[in-house]
Amino acid sequence: MSTVSFITVDVFTAERFAGNQLAVIPDARGLSEARMQAIATEFGYSEVTFVLPPENPENTARVRIFTPTTEVPFAGHPNVGTAFVLGRQQEIFGRNPGGALRFEEKAGLVEVTLLGSDGIVTGARIVAPQALQIGPAIDAATIAACASLRQDDLIDRNHPPVRISVGLPFSVAEVRDVEALSRARPNVSAFEEANIRYPLAEDSFSLFLYARTRERPGQVRARMFAPLDNVIEDPATGSASAALGAYLVSLLPAADAEVELVIEQGVEMGRRSLITVGIDKRNGTIRKVSVSGDCVSAMRGEIEI
Repeated sequence: MSTVSFITVDVFTAERFAGNQLAVIPDARGLSEARMQAIATEFGYSEVTFVLPPENPENTARVRIFTPTTEVPFAGHPNVGTAFVLGRQQEIFGRNPGGALRFEEKAGLVEVTLLGSDGIVTGARIVAPQALQIGPAIDAATIAACASLRQDDLIDRNHPPVRISVGLPFSVAEVRDVEALSRARPNVSAFEEANIRYPLAEDSFSLFLYARTRERPGQVRARMFAPLDNVIEDPATGSASAALGAYLVSLLPAADAEVELVIEQGVEMGRRSLITVGIDKRNGTIRKVSVSGDCVSAMRGEIEI
């Protein structure tokens, strides 16, 4: 019987057993797609990553990302966590990574910068692989039903509920306050109905809710539900955070802007996460969106296959 090694990390946190859990298979050579999916299902984390040699030798690695039910083209915390794991290794498929990595993924090429001090990698910053995509609008009744909230718990002062993406699509809506956000509970039947009404070719209907507070205007509190992917709630969703940051800055009247937004997530789950999103807007167009955060090693071991 053969084995494959794994490492787990907690992403978007500097505290072990907080943030978002990720399992990384640093060398997935020889694993079939079906076996990758089975391993991801076995872990039960929101995502598991599988690292393979790059198709283009100028890049660092090819990274495949699986939820418990399907493969996704891009995600935030899996890229940050995978970069952290590989950055702490001496070599990646025989190459020293230095401070910059490039991951080949289904959504495109993901540029990564390792973060740390005194030669120790403590986290990573990634650049979203796709431009901001907006639409369609999602009716408020669908959002409220999915989150078990009242329609008047939602606000559309800045934007209506809408699907947005910088590599992986999410339906996003603003909630009037943190108290209402904390009351949200996913209704699986409503998600199934929403999935029929607003279908996606590459994934199922997922919902990213957020609220702002007057005390911290530069920080957003968020929650993400994807029960159709067997992710009842996600402690930290970098891809949704990146899309939200890009979308909010696209709505600003200024043609040029450099904005840094901190998104706090996972509080209701007891796994507080802090996601930093950087957005660069030039001549009315979002040019670059980055996501960064800390990571902490948690476990390592072997899987019998």
